[in-house]
This record gives sequence, C-alpha cells and structure tokens, in this order.
Amino acid sequence: MSPEPLGILAGGGDVPLQVAQAAQTAGRPVHVVALDGWADQVWNGFSLIRERPGAAGRILGHLRAQGVRQIVMTGRAQRPSILSLRPDATAARMLARIGRAYFTGDDGLLRAVARALEAEGFEIVAAQDVLRDILPPAGLLTRASPDATARADIMRAILVVRALGAVDVGQGAVVQQGLVLGVEAIEGTDALLARCAGLKREGPGGVLVKLVKPGQDRRLDLPTVGPETIRGAVAAGLAGIAIEAGGTILVDRARTVAAADAAGLFLLALHPETFNETETTP
Repeated sequence: MSPEPLGILAGGGDVPLQVAQAAQTAGRPVHVVALDGWADQVWNGFSLIRERPGAAGRILGHLRAQGVRQIVMTGRAQRPSILSLRPDATAARMLARIGRAYFTGDDGLLRAVARALEAEGFEIVAAQDVLRDILPPAGLLTRASPDATARADIMRAILVVRALGAVDVGQGAVVQQGLVLGVEAIEGTDALLARCAGLKREGPGGVLVKLVKPGQDRRLDLPTVGPETIRGAVAAGLAGIAIEAGGTILVDRARTVAAADAAGLFLLALHPETFNETETTP
C-alpha cells in the first residue's frame, strides 16, 4: 500500500517547510497550500498551490483531488477580518460552523477551524507528529545558564503567561528584574521583542518565557522559538529564553542553539509546574 498523502496549510516561517521535508523524506506525497499573505517559503520540489485564505472551496477541492485526508495546519498567520477574508461559499459554510469562536482567542478559533475541517472529512495532524524531535525535553540547551536574577524573572513570567493563556490571549512575556516589559498578544513574539527593546532597564537583562496555554489543543499553534527569536532577544538586551519542555517547537535546533551560544544567551526548556527559582537544574 502506498503512503497516505499529507496536506499542509502553510503560514509563514520555517516550520511548514520542515514538516513538508520530513514527510517527503518518510516517503509521503506532500501537497502544500501556501496561504497568500502568510506563506513566505520557497517550495521547490513540492506539489503546491497558492490561495487566499477565504478560498476554502478551491483549497479543499484541490486537497480532495489529490487524495489528501490528513492535514497539518502550521506556520505564522495573523487573523484577517471577515471583510478582508472574502469567504467563498465553502468558507461561508465553515464560518457558520465556527460562529462566535472567530472572535475569541487564537486557540478557541483554531479549535473551531479544526472542527470545521473535520466536518469536511479531514483529519488534523500535529506538526510534531511529523517532526518527531522538534519539541525539546527539559534541560539547558546552551552553554550560558540563568543566574538567580534570571530565574526569579522566569518564575514571574511563568505566572504572567499562565494568566494570559487562561484567557486565550498569548503565549509569551518578557520580564526584567521583576518588571513585566511586555506580553504577547496578536502581534506575535518578534513584534513583542522589538517593542521590549525600547523598554529595557539598566542592569541584568530580562527573560522571554513561552508556554503552552492551559488546555490548549496541542495539534495547533504551539509556541515556537527559532533563530529569529534569538536575534530579537539579542536586540532586546535579554539574558535568555525559557520555553516549555515538550510543548514548544524549536525551529532548526542546531542553528538556534548556536546563535544563542554566540550571543551568550541561555535557552532553557522547563516544566512550568515544577520550576523552582532556587534550583540549578530545570
């Protein structure tokens, strides 16, 4: 029996391309839908169409014609207004299923989109089910490690990010010397770090903490850290980054860790439930 084809609804960033490459290496036919305005990768060697997000009829019709049943939804995307979405008949039907969830947080919306796709006969697959080693376990990933000040800031940021996640707002926060310099909302991590660059205080640099939202559907929109995050953290004057072990996508691990080491930043994967600011290991 030939391998089952995989569909990828691709937003921006490196993860969609890495998922496609991993599936292709495993022998699966891959059919990519690059979403206009979001997908910014070069897709040489892949079956590809480019469509606007509101053209659900053409998107799903194409995937069905290719025999696709399983879909990975991955990559950066910003929520369009319904007016700019210009939904076709299929998208309008799906929006009717989504209902008020369109106006909730990202996890609530993505859950509703996933349910609408399932109602259309597709199965949603997590990116990490294709990229098996993309979620790092607990541990220090870099030569640098957080000192007592940084660990106290991590503890403070964990509380803040959990509070954000509980109301489905964001997955990250920057804390310096106990002060919350910024929290992630619709703008994303890169914009958060750029904003915090102008807010940093004198003295020890702050920390970025990224966590999974409480009860989040882990097939969809897990926190992501990669080389761009390291560049943003350096520009913001941070001491390091802490991420949730087993719940944060680490893009291009070797390059990300090398960039952090070159900048003298720490990168720590931790379990937020058990992290203790006085311990020397996560």
